[in-house]
Amino acid sequence: MDDRPIVTTRSRLFKWDWLAPRYWPVWLGLGLMKLMATLPFRWQLTVGGQIGRWLGNVARRRRRIAEINLDLCFPDLSPDQRAALLEQHFAALGIGLFETAMAWWAPDEKLRGLARVVGAEHLERALARGKGVLLMTGHFTTLELGARFITWQHPFHAMYRPHKNRLYEAVMRRERERRSRLPPLAREDVRGLLRAFKRGQAVWYAPDQNHGIRNSVFAPFFGVPACTITATSRLAALSGAAVVPYFPRRLPGAAGYEVVILPALENFPSESVEADTRRVNELLEQHIRQAPEQYLWVHRRFKTRPPGEPGVYNL
Repeated sequence: MDDRPIVTTRSRLFKWDWLAPRYWPVWLGLGLMKLMATLPFRWQLTVGGQIGRWLGNVARRRRRIAEINLDLCFPDLSPDQRAALLEQHFAALGIGLFETAMAWWAPDEKLRGLARVVGAEHLERALARGKGVLLMTGHFTTLELGARFITWQHPFHAMYRPHKNRLYEAVMRRERERRSRLPPLAREDVRGLLRAFKRGQAVWYAPDQNHGIRNSVFAPFFGVPACTITATSRLAALSGAAVVPYFPRRLPGAAGYEVVILPALENFPSESVEADTRRVNELLEQHIRQAPEQYLWVHRRFKTRPPGEPGVYNL
């Protein structure tokens, strides 16, 4: 493992361009998020849930996407049960706004009393191999806060897709780097990723969104063929990095959070990229079922269909 001091490359955030009127709503939103991070935790849960339910009523397109996803993934639930899960999901999305604010701006003193990290020894054991670690998780509403808790165990790079709004992108990148202590890596930066593994570093990665058919296969996700990126298997084969899954979860009531770090996947990658990809989806599904309302159902997970199969979205 590379024992050299961690050096970050954070640039100065402010640019005169950011004062243009088109960025004023973003500044207002960021200011509100900073305020949100200071509220007591119980207030964040209550107010966040109310905001999320309101968003569920006005964001009709996203609501319809979530309805379709839940219908496909939970056919055994009754219509009333799926409707209740949908409402819980939007409440979790609203709470997720506060969780992102806490991840970026809340002090450790506030957060340490809210979180429990289980299995940190698995991450340390994988890092000790010296070939790097792919920290694999999914797109949960607790995504940003769960990553913050992982930084208490070890610094990491975060793979990400740049945001369309330049100001929000700059703030997001700055705050993620400030907490993770290593610069984020754009999703397309394969060379940077491999250099990080060569230095024995960890890289955060979530392979559960639909990026189109290129470099993907169709693998079951809740019993539905889902276009799934194969990079988890290919990167592990190319670099020798261990794949260490972890999953964050907000506990019931105001009990806080739990992050479970699992042992590095054994016999991974295998000789079959398709089998590896199915294994990743099965693992994600297993942990999503523990708190299904906290998964990002507003993403069009099934928008790409196998040849000859009709699409599932009419939006």
